Amino acid sequence: MSSTPDRNSIKDGPADPSLAALRAKIDAVDHDLLGLLAKRNTLVAGIARYKRDHRVPIRDYAREREILLDRRSHAAPLGLSAELTESLFRLILWGSRDRQAALKAEVPLDLESKSIAVIGGRGAMGQCMARLFTDIGHNVVVADHESDLSPEDAVAQADVVVISVPIDRTVEVIRKLGPLVREDALLMDVTSIKREPVDAMLESTQAGVVGTHPLFGPSVHSLQGQRVVMCRGRGDGWFDWLARMFHARGLATKEATPQQHDHAMAVVQVLVHFSTEVMGRTLSKLGVDLDETLAFTSPIYLLELLMTARHFAQSPELYSAIQMSNPGTDEVTRAFTRAAEEWRSVVESGDHEAFAEAFEEVRHFFGSFTDRALEQSSYLIDRLVERA
Repeated sequence: MSSTPDRNSIKDGPADPSLAALRAKIDAVDHDLLGLLAKRNTLVAGIARYKRDHRVPIRDYAREREILLDRRSHAAPLGLSAELTESLFRLILWGSRDRQAALKAEVPLDLESKSIAVIGGRGAMGQCMARLFTDIGHNVVVADHESDLSPEDAVAQADVVVISVPIDRTVEVIRKLGPLVREDALLMDVTSIKREPVDAMLESTQAGVVGTHPLFGPSVHSLQGQRVVMCRGRGDGWFDWLARMFHARGLATKEATPQQHDHAMAVVQVLVHFSTEVMGRTLSKLGVDLDETLAFTSPIYLLELLMTARHFAQSPELYSAIQMSNPGTDEVTRAFTRAAEEWRSVVESGDHEAFAEAFEEVRHFFGSFTDRALEQSSYLIDRLVERA
């Protein structure tokens, strides 16, 4: 006899139950689900202990694929959407990895606790870095312009010095404090440009040097899977140590030279931010009634609008510093302006063939990435519509 539920009728309860009664039953089932998730969470804690004892990495891609395929295969006979089931379990797996990281699954058992000084530690990213090292088990002190502990005193006694100040002050602070860093210590920064800060660190101290750039904002809900770029400066031992610390907290690392980093950021940050700012500026100049457009919005427009509004909800000092300090800004913004003018000319000409030719040229540039883009953007659109 099949265990598949009869989706055409509900035989549990009265023939015509009230809406309130049905909702109460759903509430009870949901509470049962929460209880099962809590039970799963307890098992995850056991997994974390095993992985820490046996030095097993938190993320196991093969196991995750196995889980997702298994849960999808069990979904259809139960009358459940395989796609919805996979989305649900991807969130559950994400939560599982985050819990394992919080339980220090990848923190070495023989971890030597170090003294960490975060300069600018009351800023948003400084607080994020302080929490990161504290969670791992290090002793963190914060020195800022309003703290009791002076930056000079904090640096002198620290094993690791993290410079987390505004971009336009980073090199100045490095040159001031670098000579005070012990030669057996590590000096690192978290700035979104790398060539100048790394050069300044190498010139101002004989300590180990690593340039880093967390590719996420300090308000992220979890560090799990977030990326951080690492640039070697001086001392392979310190570089390897820092990479282990990042991995222990669930971060993925990308090694690059300062030059490679800044060139990539000219596209990843400058171009993207610039285009977002131009869109926001255009909407403002047009005097668009946002509420009215939202009544006609497609999910794609809504996504673009959300990202634009999110951008302008943040600090102008941050974005001006990012764009005005990158050596590739002029090249990128000029290319953007030329491309916009070229596309405007094609549209205004009414030449459909020229439009198709330009469109196909860009499609060819993206190549097979378009398949991934369609899949992942569809997922984002589904989630956005779901929350509307």
